[in-house]
Amino acid sequence: MDASSREAAHRAASDAELICWVDEQDNLLGQRVRSDLRKLGLIGRCTFIFLFNSKGELCVHRRTLSKALYPGFWDTAAGGMVAAGESYALSAARELEEELGVSGVPLIEHDHFYFEDGDSRLWCKSYSAVWDGPLRLQPEEVMEARFLTIETIQQEAAQKPYCPDAQEGLRRYLASRR
Repeated sequence: MDASSREAAHRAASDAELICWVDEQDNLLGQRVRSDLRKLGLIGRCTFIFLFNSKGELCVHRRTLSKALYPGFWDTAAGGMVAAGESYALSAARELEEELGVSGVPLIEHDHFYFEDGDSRLWCKSYSAVWDGPLRLQPEEVMEARFLTIETIQQEAAQKPYCPDAQEGLRRYLASRR
C-alpha cells in the first residue's frame, strides 16, 4: 500500500473513531463518531501536548495533507481528540506516543479551555513535556518535525499556516508562564 492509500485508510478509520461528546460546560454527554461531531456542530474533547527539548525549543510538526482539519498546516502541539472512555491525561499520553513516538515522559497539565473555529468545537486541555530523544513520526499524520525557538515559531506563524487551535493553546501556555 502506498503512502497516499495509507493516509486515506487512516483518515477513514479516524473519522469513524468514537470520541467523547460533551456540552458547553465540558460535561460528558456520551460518545459520537468523530465525523458526526464536525457535521452536527457538536462539542468534543481534545488534548495539546507541547513537547520541548532541554534547550527550551518547542517541537513543531507539519500535518499530512489527508488530515480532515488543517491539512498541511504546521502544528505546535502533538494531540488530538479524546477517545470514548478515555481521560484527558490518557489521551495526551497516547497522542504523544502515536504522533511523535515519545512515551514514558512526565506530562505537566496546564490549561483547560474552550475553542471554536468553523467546524471545530472543542474543550481542550494542554500539557507539556521535555524530551531530548529521537522522534518517531506517525507517517499517516506527520510529514516532518523540528524543534524551534518560541520566537521563530511566532515569526513563522505570521507567514505560514499554523493550526489555530494549538496556537491558542500555546498563547495561553506562554501567558501563564509570564
